Amino acid sequence: MNTLHSGSGIIYDVLGIGFGPSNLALAIAIQEHNSQVSQEDRIHAGFLEKQPGFGWHRGMLIDDATMQVSFLKDLVTMRDPTSDFSFLCYLRERDRLVDFLNQKTLFPLRIEFHDYFEWAAARVDTLVEYSSEVVSVKPVTEDGEIRWFDVTSKDPAGGGASTVRRARSLCVAMGMEPRLPPGTVLSDRVWHTSELIPRVGQLVDRATPVRRAVVLGAGQSAAEAVDYLHRSFPDAEICSVFAKYGYTPADDSPFANRIFDPEAVDIYYGAPREVKRSLFDYHRSTNYSVVDMELIEGLSRTMYQEKVQGRQRLRMLNVSRIREVSADSARLGITIEYLPTGEREVLEADLLVHATGYQPQGIGERLGELGKLCLRDDEDALMIGRDHRVETVARVTSDIYLQGGTEHTHGITSTLLSHTAVRAGEIRASLIARRTALGAV
Repeated sequence: MNTLHSGSGIIYDVLGIGFGPSNLALAIAIQEHNSQVSQEDRIHAGFLEKQPGFGWHRGMLIDDATMQVSFLKDLVTMRDPTSDFSFLCYLRERDRLVDFLNQKTLFPLRIEFHDYFEWAAARVDTLVEYSSEVVSVKPVTEDGEIRWFDVTSKDPAGGGASTVRRARSLCVAMGMEPRLPPGTVLSDRVWHTSELIPRVGQLVDRATPVRRAVVLGAGQSAAEAVDYLHRSFPDAEICSVFAKYGYTPADDSPFANRIFDPEAVDIYYGAPREVKRSLFDYHRSTNYSVVDMELIEGLSRTMYQEKVQGRQRLRMLNVSRIREVSADSARLGITIEYLPTGEREVLEADLLVHATGYQPQGIGERLGELGKLCLRDDEDALMIGRDHRVETVARVTSDIYLQGGTEHTHGITSTLLSHTAVRAGEIRASLIARRTALGAV
């Protein structure tokens, strides 16, 4: 395979790896900065994304699902309410501003917010290279210091040359990857919710009969998957399996929501380790393994109506776990244990959907040598500055920023949209300050 360099003498101030909402927000912040300063003060930035175009949780863009975060926590408003990249400016351009206001809601449809992301991404597309999967990052040393990184990317579809770009700083935002129970083997009949909509679409298009589907999980994506499968396959039994007694409502009360305030990140970052753990545990119910009350009530209402009608298609197998999954050419055999008694039941099913959440992608596993340069604490967690910059060994003068995977230092907002706009501004400010301190131009 041939290797092409991005250009003789070209060094990026920052290369973003991954182009989801977090690095999109950073691209916007940088473009807005560059439009207001002289040529020599501009930040030379680029972003690499392995997908052929912008996409964010496409597999869960259910037609009537709404966001769980206010539209005001878009890509820019919390950083700069006057930005023309705001959701309100998007609505104005789409000629839906008045219509949206008439809905009297803070929570847009998820498909609408995804369209907003695509609209914003199109406006900064000169900064992005799609179909560019990063395959290696190598430190570049001069005078005993690691001053740059050489980032090699290629088209994940195969063929063609790889490209090497050199950068003073990296901003890693590769997003989350599906979390699956140990030993899980995905197949045409065993999915993660990240594949829900296209998988269901294929079955519906082929008129494939579904008699029973099982969903594992107790969070928002699990409840949405149960509801979507129930509507998509009107003759099927849908079984929801989880270890809780029932779905837990999300705590979106005003005081609990303060954990998402920008100031809360400062408090969390400066707190002792045991306080961090307590805060995280206290406020898990704002985001993790919880469900919107409206959806809980809707599913409960559906179960009752079916019970009245004598045809119960929606089943909640609570206080239960899946212990084993077997498969033959016809169906799945799913062994479910009722935890209070240990009694086991084998359900024959056509589908098993894992709504088991996501986990950060490890920087070491994905970026090789880079992980060896990063400092870790006594619990083997990455040490990260308040400006989202990874602490590195002394000889490294180039920088690595993380967007995501920093819950242990920055709190629950690390992987959420709530802090995206503010974090992008903080990283932009750090890039400028670091370039000035190092005397870079």
